[in-house]
This record gives sequence, structure tokens and C-alpha cells, in this order.
Amino acid sequence: MVSLGLVPQNKHTCTHSILQGPMSDALRFIRRLITQPKTVGAVAPSSRALGRAMAAQIDVHGEGPILELGPGTGVATAALIARGIALERITAIEYDPHFARLIAQRFPGLSVINGDAFELDKTLGAQFIEPFIGAISGVPLLNHSMERRQVFIDGVLRRLKPGSPYVQFSYGLNCPVTPVAGVTVSQVAFVLLNLPPARVWVYRRT
Repeated sequence: MVSLGLVPQNKHTCTHSILQGPMSDALRFIRRLITQPKTVGAVAPSSRALGRAMAAQIDVHGEGPILELGPGTGVATAALIARGIALERITAIEYDPHFARLIAQRFPGLSVINGDAFELDKTLGAQFIEPFIGAISGVPLLNHSMERRQVFIDGVLRRLKPGSPYVQFSYGLNCPVTPVAGVTVSQVAFVLLNLPPARVWVYRRT
């Protein structure tokens, strides 16, 4: 399902427009880095190893919806599905309309919202009442001020069941957002097989 202003595809678009090879995704990333540098936080898409490290933090036996923020080319999305999480349980929010179209085509049936994760309540709207049991994020937080990052994570954690993981990767040495009272953070993985190497952090609201 695609919602909130996702640009429709021309019915004559050929399948070559959604090639899934590493090189085609790298070229897409470079183009977006040049044209939309604020919304892209790396020189290459996340690796499969990083996607697996992030997806591993979500409890496959838990019941309830899962939120994905900034899915990009869908690497972490694929990793969640590979772990046995039903595609219908995942709601993906992608700011870039190009990437939103891409993952909607790659994962038919996935709920894709072309919107701003920094305005989560507005983007999700009133239809998403049930709390999520986990969230994974590829949003480039280090492109934003610390104050904006803290507001962002607070908004995500308020949408999760208490104790549920908010999973964020970052290229920095330290956690991307200093936790406030009632929130914990831990580094759960360091992925060398990524360009550049990335750390995976898990935030939880107690």
C-alpha cells in the first residue's frame, strides 16, 4: 500500500527501472547525494550486513506493527522479511519520493508513506493508533542538530510500546543522540562490511 502523496508510476514503466543490483543502487545513492545532500547520510547504500545487524534487534516473535524510517533502497526492509516478519506488519516512511517509489515497487504490499519522519504524528496521521513493537531507522541523524535529533527520537519512542527497541545506525564513534532520563542506549553491533563502517545503536524507553 502506498499513501500520502507517493508519486504514481507510469503504467508503461519497464522493469529495468527498478533494477536491484548493487551498482544500480550505488548510482541512485550518488545521484541523491548530489541533488539532496541533506537527506542522504552516506556515499553508498547500506550493506546487507548492516541491514541484517539492524533487523536482528527486532523480536520476530513479537506481535504488532513495525516502523521503518528512511528505508532508502530497502536493504533493512529485506532483512526484516528474511527474518520471517510479515511484510504487512511493516510501515515504511521515506522522505525522498524517488526512494519511496523504489521500495514500493520492490516490495508489493508494503505500506510506504512518502513523508517526513521528523513530523511523525502528522505523517502517520490518526490511522496508526496501535503502538509499534519496534522501529529501525536509516535517517541520517548526524546531518541535523542535537536538539532536532532529540525531538526526533522522543517522537519515535512515544510511538513504541515501553521497552521496545528503536534501532539506529550511525557512522560516528558515539551514540547519535544523548539519551534523556527514562531512555537507555547501547551499541549492539559494529559493522565493518559497510561503506563507511557503521555502528548500530538501540534506544529503549523504560
